[in-house]
Amino acid sequence: MSLNIDALLAAVNDHDLQRMIAFFDPGYRSVQPAHPARAFVGNAQVLANWTAMFAGIPDVRAVLGRVVQDGETTWCEWSWSGTRTDGLPFKSAGVVLFESRDRVITAGTFYMEDVEIDGAGIDQTVHGMSGRLPGDGAQL
Repeated sequence: MSLNIDALLAAVNDHDLQRMIAFFDPGYRSVQPAHPARAFVGNAQVLANWTAMFAGIPDVRAVLGRVVQDGETTWCEWSWSGTRTDGLPFKSAGVVLFESRDRVITAGTFYMEDVEIDGAGIDQTVHGMSGRLPGDGAQL
């Protein structure tokens, strides 16, 4: 039986913490490969995280992009947006892989990032990663 990701989306957008937490196993494991210090275990942390999100971004909305079901793994594109209580805009986007058993999420791997509106362009990003600008002596 696969995860009903649309029902999770509805719970998030309804800001219904009890309905949301019912999707997560008590031993749920969360990792963020690009941010290893953010890993945690337990649905109590999911509850604490989303309690803070709903309080700090009272109009937060989630949108699902593509969703692919692969056995017990659900690959899904998410976009979260809203306005924080301090007036700043919030926007995050990325991919989440949920592992589930009997329609309950047992693990999540998050590749979510804050959306940069005025971030560095591709040339500056490649330079920051490699120490070289694209086209600097590159030959095919």
